[in-house]
Amino acid sequence: MRREAVLVMQVEVSVSQRRACGLMGIDRGTFRYQRRRVEDHRLRVRLRELAEARRRFGYRRLQVLLVREGWQVNHKRVYRLYVEEKLGLRRKRGRRRRAPGAARVVLAPPTEPDQVWTMDFTQDAFASGQRFRTLNLMDGFSREAVEIEVDTCLPGLRVVRVLEGLKAQGRKPKHIIIDNGTEFTSQVLDRWAYENAVQLHFITPGRPMENGYIESFNGKFRDECLNENWFMDLHDAREKIAAWRWDYNHVRPHSALGYQTPMELIRGWATGCGKDGGRAALENASRFPLSHSRDGCERQSGSAMLETQNLENVSLSLD
Repeated sequence: MRREAVLVMQVEVSVSQRRACGLMGIDRGTFRYQRRRVEDHRLRVRLRELAEARRRFGYRRLQVLLVREGWQVNHKRVYRLYVEEKLGLRRKRGRRRRAPGAARVVLAPPTEPDQVWTMDFTQDAFASGQRFRTLNLMDGFSREAVEIEVDTCLPGLRVVRVLEGLKAQGRKPKHIIIDNGTEFTSQVLDRWAYENAVQLHFITPGRPMENGYIESFNGKFRDECLNENWFMDLHDAREKIAAWRWDYNHVRPHSALGYQTPMELIRGWATGCGKDGGRAALENASRFPLSHSRDGCERQSGSAMLETQNLENVSLSLD
């Protein structure tokens, strides 16, 4: 409005541009500014294509994918186009629960891969209506989906078989955080943990966020995989879930890792770059009980602290 007032004063009062801008309190550069029209058609098309392929991704992850493809675009421009194209999805918001009054016991954060794993089940159905389950294993340090076992029945013996298969591949954790389901409290899993020197940490019943990493993973897994696919049978479900797991570990940008992938974080850690060297801005550190330190250079000191700390004092194990 002030720019229009300057034009009126120049025409009707016959004052100079400098004088009119001074009277209206507007800078001459602001008055002369002409909005640059940027061609957004190609960007809009590509953004719609990515949003269609990744229907549960928000504008920030879509912006990361665009930058990977070579687009010189920031998140503000992507957000503007994201809103104009009406690509956002409405989500149901449940009633907020009141925070507990007592402080929660917090375990020491993991400082290296395969130090702390988390494990839980999810459930879905085939097109025929038959139910199937998935056993999800996740690494607490890198957020890597270590394994997703799919079958119609997953008892405690099958859980041990999955862990044995990972052990044969050279993957074995020091600690596993689990809930109090019958598969996890079974004698066969307890015996396997004892024989392999793996400590089981059981969360408090009714407190799933004490296993926050796997709960967060389960939400993404259901939102981006289970709800987005139509499974015809067990073979079809295993193929689609395996493809999603590879994409989750190698392609999907994670906001908790500074929009890196778990494999990028592991490579950075293995080369000595650490989490900060891999640009892992762990934004969700305060949300999870096993969140990383914001300072990636504290890996060695955190490891020394973990060795000297008595984990039994903070363990939620049934032992």
